[in-house]
Amino acid sequence: MAAESSSESTPEEFSRPEARAAAARSRAYAALAHFFRYPDGAFREDLRDGTLATALRAILADIHPKLVEDVDWDVLGNVGNEPDALAVEYTRLFDTGAAGPPCPLYGGLYAGTRMKTMEESVRFYNHFGLTLSDEPRELPDHLITQLEFLHFLSFREAGALESGEDPNPYRCAQRDFISRHPGKWVPDLRSRLESQDPMPFFRELVARLGDFLIHDEAHLVAQVGPVPRTSVAF
Repeated sequence: MAAESSSESTPEEFSRPEARAAAARSRAYAALAHFFRYPDGAFREDLRDGTLATALRAILADIHPKLVEDVDWDVLGNVGNEPDALAVEYTRLFDTGAAGPPCPLYGGLYAGTRMKTMEESVRFYNHFGLTLSDEPRELPDHLITQLEFLHFLSFREAGALESGEDPNPYRCAQRDFISRHPGKWVPDLRSRLESQDPMPFFRELVARLGDFLIHDEAHLVAQVGPVPRTSVAF
């Protein structure tokens, strides 16, 4: 996803506590998006040695201790005994199937109106100066794209807090986007996954995502109030 400005900073680069907290949330979205990429060889090695699970645990603990409680962190480093086991399972769950994959990572496939879902997502992205990349081609309703957008918005929130500007436009956009998109369909993804007897790695990963979205939406609602009944996409 291409943006008008970069969002690669870390919480340590912000001096105000509230800005650091928003930056930590931004890092969580970036880390979760990374976990849902196709598990190629280099990625699998980072998983196998525990590097990624350790980083995710630290990020979530920095946000709230309850996000790391009752979690089997060893599972997020278990990539299977066979070299390609994780990739084969990823493909089975998320990429293939006679009628499509059993657990697609495209939000529009859960809503029943995929074109409308994609169009609405694009309006959110464009409103904040974001465009989708052609190489590799990104689709607006893919989970990774949506998580990267929330990563961007929470980073912009952190920047506003650090500079003394109003963070609420970014907070409201995050709240609305979670409510209308991943927060709405990830519970269905989680339910479908359970019916597929998945590799424990993916069960734990989707659970971490689902719990974080619930926590973050509640956090945003506490800051700016609930989604207005008349709320519409940009």
